[in-house]
Amino acid sequence: MLIKNICIENEKEKKDVLIEDGKFLEIGKEISPKPGIEVIDGEGKLMLPQFIDSHVHLDSALTAGDPRWNLSGTLFEGIACWSERKEKLSKKDVMDRARNAVRKQAKNGVGHVRTHVDVTDPRLIALEGLLELKEELKEEVNIQVVAFPQEGIQSFPQGKELMEKSVKMGADVVGGIPHFEFTREYGVESVNFLMELAEKYDKLVDVHCDEIDDEQSRFIETLATRAYESGMMERVTASHTTSMHSFNNAYASKLFRILGMSKINFVANPLVNTHLQGRFDTYPKRRGVTRVKELLEAQINVSFGHDDLFDPWYPLGDGNMLEVIHMGLHVCQMMGYEEILNAYQLVTYNAAKTLHLGKDYGIAEGNPASFLILNGEDFYHVLNEKKEVLYNVTRGKVIAKATPAVKKALF
Repeated sequence: MLIKNICIENEKEKKDVLIEDGKFLEIGKEISPKPGIEVIDGEGKLMLPQFIDSHVHLDSALTAGDPRWNLSGTLFEGIACWSERKEKLSKKDVMDRARNAVRKQAKNGVGHVRTHVDVTDPRLIALEGLLELKEELKEEVNIQVVAFPQEGIQSFPQGKELMEKSVKMGADVVGGIPHFEFTREYGVESVNFLMELAEKYDKLVDVHCDEIDDEQSRFIETLATRAYESGMMERVTASHTTSMHSFNNAYASKLFRILGMSKINFVANPLVNTHLQGRFDTYPKRRGVTRVKELLEAQINVSFGHDDLFDPWYPLGDGNMLEVIHMGLHVCQMMGYEEILNAYQLVTYNAAKTLHLGKDYGIAEGNPASFLILNGEDFYHVLNEKKEVLYNVTRGKVIAKATPAVKKALF
């Protein structure tokens, strides 16, 4: 495959990209096509690395309203609805819904997914289904599976045993939810347990941490300290951390010291947390998203996730990371021109660090040819004009494509 006249990552100069054997063979000017090779005229469109959804729940995807709707719109009613839905899970049910969700993501440019899978189910049906789907789709989409204890580790019967069994079954990442444990002490114990489990089996860590408006929920300091002391550092991720928007600034200033020292990653989920958080507020209402701008300014890695797709916690969603970025830039007040232009990094390079994808990720000679062509000259215009992902390519294989929409004003 030879792609002519393409703008790579907001560069103004058009280049040619030659792909052979699923890798970027040559990137330069005026590359001549070999006989029989497919040639695509990029027409000055934008080429980016594949999008990464660094936080989603494929096991619960596409279940909104089943068995009932989350009428209060709160996190905790969502958990209650899901507890009821879990009773009728089957492996086929999980795999069919998750497969459809991944297809939606692929159409919108996603090529890498980190999915949290509820393992507070003695049958571990969802985990079994997602591990099987990961293998089934490995040639199209890279899926990382997190063993996620939705109803707690310390507070759920056999919580510790289920977590270890999940890791032995093949989960890539160890999760947690300390703010949902019965007591603060249980929360701290759960963090210590999950970190030890990850060290024992050489796994990554991604914790639902402080996804609550309570400023007294401060498990992030425990997680960061354990990451620092254990040496796991950048192998650890804190997802959500919405209580940080309620921390007083004196405490936040102290906290940022250990956050920087620990080198842990953060994942913010602007769509879902803007919807779920602040539900106990009258006015003023909190926005519900962690301190993204401040973390980035402190050189701490932050990526964005979609989180939920039409499920008990979020009644909308089509797997489109552009919508995630659009919402995130607004609520985080990151609307400077350069911030918008480079916002794609929140779902590409920053997310690649979170998933620990290594140096093979990105548009460079010798790397796997996994990339997008978007219908715009740069990311500012793509985001502002809601442009299409024209091609989504994994290792030289087109996994999704679109035709540009034609819209006309009739006056």
